[in-house]
Formats: sequence, C-alpha cells, structure tokens
Amino acid sequence: MTRRPEPDSDDGLLRSVAAGDAAALTQLYQRYAGALFGYLHQLAGDRMTAEEILQDTMLAVWRSAGAFEGRAKVSTWLFGVARRQAHNRLRGRSGPEPVGADLFDRPDRSAGPEELAIAAAGGTPVAVAIDLLPDHHRDVIALVFVAGLPLADVAEVLAIPVGTVKSRLYHARAAVAAALTAQEVPE
Repeated sequence: MTRRPEPDSDDGLLRSVAAGDAAALTQLYQRYAGALFGYLHQLAGDRMTAEEILQDTMLAVWRSAGAFEGRAKVSTWLFGVARRQAHNRLRGRSGPEPVGADLFDRPDRSAGPEELAIAAAGGTPVAVAIDLLPDHHRDVIALVFVAGLPLADVAEVLAIPVGTVKSRLYHARAAVAAALTAQEVPE
C-alpha cells in the first residue's frame, strides 16, 4: 500500500501543483524562495538577474511538477530546477546587447540593500574571492553556505558523488583562504 503524502508536506504540495493548484505553488514559493534566491544570487552575481531566474524557476516548477518522480527530496529537485534555469539564463549573458535596445528599459544593475550591507560590513573581499572561483566550486559554495543544503543534497543537485562535493568544498575553501591571504585580509 502506497502512503499518500500529507497535504502540507513538500511532496503533497508538489502533487497539488501538478494538479494545477496555484495556492500550493505559492506555499512552495514561500517555503523555498529565500534559500533559492540566495543560491541564485550567488550564481548570477546581481539581484535583478537572480529574481528573474527565481521566477523562471517557479514557472518551470509549475510546468513540470507532474514529472517529479519522488526519487529525490522536493527541496533537492527545486534546487536542481533552479540550477538548470540559472545555467540556461547565464550561458548567453555575456553576449552583445540586442540592436535597438532602449537604454532606459534595462534593469537596474546597481547594488541592492543586501549588497550594500555586505560591502559596508567588510564582506567584499570574501565575495571577490568567491567570484574568482571556477563555476563548479562556486556552485558547491552557494549550495552549502548560502542555501544551507546538506552535502548529500548538494551531491544530488549537482549529480556528482558526495566525495566530489567534499573535495570541491575543500578546494574552494582553500582557494578563498589563499585569496584572502593574498589580499592581506584576516581569515
């Protein structure tokens, strides 16, 4: 006999989303938007792009909730969807501006309140050091320290073994420490 998920559990909410329940999607959004946004902000590097990717993620969740097979936790699945949306959006980001793009229609890329607070608190050297990391190390740092996922969930999101997550985390931390030492910033 298969147990039905509780209606307010992540599995139950995702099942409701698959059935077209917009309120369930709202509940999932409220539960995970903060962690997803933090992760996406780390990947994107700016608030506006992270917000856009978060919206793309929730749209993708709405469209593909029925494809969730339950082999992973819903939270892990959500971060996987967010990661794919981010990589799709960021892949072509450095290309030229479309011809005829109105300068006044561009989103404001200036620092938001969080970025200004981090800069005022002296977090800038760490952010610079993290930005210098290769993508595969930044992904691990963002999922572990920003999103707060356990290593097993990070491994599942990235589709790599837990040992590889540990190795990447070790090397990322060492690279950040080395960069901070080179900048003469105390660890």
